[in-house]
Formats: sequence, C-alpha cells, structure tokens
Amino acid sequence: MKYLKYHGLGNDYVVIHPADVSGDLSPKKIRLICDRNYGIGSDGILLGPLHSDTCDFRLRILNPDGSEAEKSGNGLRIFSRYLWDLGSIYETPFTVETLGGTVVCHVHKGGRMVTVEMGEVSFMSTKVPVAGEEREVLRESMDIEDAIFEYCAATVGNPHCVILCNDVSPELARHYGPLIETDSRFPNRTNVQFLKAIDRENIQIEIWERGAGYTLASGSSSTAAAAVAFRLGLCGPAITVHMPGGSLAIHLAQNFSATMTGPVTRVCEGFMDREMFEEDRPSNR
Repeated sequence: MKYLKYHGLGNDYVVIHPADVSGDLSPKKIRLICDRNYGIGSDGILLGPLHSDTCDFRLRILNPDGSEAEKSGNGLRIFSRYLWDLGSIYETPFTVETLGGTVVCHVHKGGRMVTVEMGEVSFMSTKVPVAGEEREVLRESMDIEDAIFEYCAATVGNPHCVILCNDVSPELARHYGPLIETDSRFPNRTNVQFLKAIDRENIQIEIWERGAGYTLASGSSSTAAAAVAFRLGLCGPAITVHMPGGSLAIHLAQNFSATMTGPVTRVCEGFMDREMFEEDRPSNR
C-alpha cells in the first residue's frame, strides 16, 4: 500500500490515496499503521481525496485508535500540501469537505505554508457537546482526581476542553488529559488543551488529543484555545499559539470565524508491505 508522510510542527500524518488502499482500511489496520513500533508510526491517517458533491475535495481523518475525527487543522494543512504535490491544486483557494464541516484552504510559499479557514468557533454546550442545560461553557469548574480546574468548552467542528492555567507542561497534559478526554460531561469525548496566556498576542498550550494522546501540535486545538483567549478578553484577535512543536498564527473575526496559518513538511513516501498486516502482534489485535 503506497503512502506519503508529512508533519505539521511535529504532528505527523500518513496520507493514503483511496485508490491505493488494499482491501478494507479497518480500525485494526489503522491502529497497526499508526503504531510507532510495528507500523509506519503517525498521529493519524488522512484518506483522500474522496468525491464530494459540495466541495472540491473530501477528506477522512482517522485517529490512531481507529476512530474517525471530524476535523484536524494540521491534517487539513498536510492534505492541502499533498494535493499540491499531486498537482491537483495551485496557489488559489479551494474547498474541502470534512465530517466537521466545509473548510477553505490556500497553499502558498511553494507548498511550504498553508492557510485554512477553520469556520466559526462556538462555545455553546449543545454544539460542543457538553452535558447539562444549554449555555456558553465559559469559566466553569471541573474536579478531576486531586485537582480543580477552570475550563471552557468550544467546538471547531470537533470538541475541545480548554483548561486555564498559570503554568503548563507535558506532564500536566499527559496526566490529566486522558481523564478529561473521557469525563462523563463530554458525551463524544473531547480534545484537551492546557492554556497559559502570555500576553495580548501570545498563548502557550499543551495538548492531549482525543483518540491520539499527547501531541506536539494541533491546528484545531490552537484554534479552540485562541478563540477562548479572545472570548475571555485575554488576547486580541491576532494570536500566535506556541506549542512544543512550534507556533501557529490564528486570526479571529468578531463572530469567532477563525483562520489558521502554518507550515507543512514532507517527510517521505514509500510502500507498506503485505507482511506487516499478516503478523499476529499485540498491537494488531
């Protein structure tokens, strides 16, 4: 099975063209391909381009645990670069259909930089979703294990829980991220960002991604965290989001429509051998 691999600030994806899929791309195969010991190793799989009745292209985003994501900012930037490498698009905007809605993408700087119009961010509990009465989920309290966190919830087409912090660290994200991801107040689980506001134009986040785990960078997480910072008055509309893998630029309109700009790096291309899928290894069960 042919593949290409890219990363956006260390958040890496394997891209597979639907015509190159051998048999059914089952959750078992997805988990194996993403496994960093027994497979190619990645934070997910991008399957496309697929036919769309409403957009130029359609994309499926598959998590390392075999589940499917509604939207991924880094994934969309990588998919855009992939289309550029195929010669399918040029330096003009185009549309992509995802489970989380339609986005507009624009590749520039010779394919190295991509801008994505992520859509309108909402904080409404019924849209994220978050359990309880309908409301904007802002500055609520969460008691998790031995800690009490102040949090906000947002959706960019996929769910996010933004934890407000004075300091952030990988250890914080790794420990509390999986507990918050699966907390009962989030019926569809949630992505988690631990947010520190640096000044009016900069924030720092650590990320735990739903279905993927600790992640060096995330476009949708950056968008959600920046929107929360803007909504709370911590930052203005132009925000640089700093993550372990690097930085993304987020711009927010007054209606919280978000635009994200960041780099993409091509890593390699190759073929997955049939033998990889035949071995009965623990990660392949």
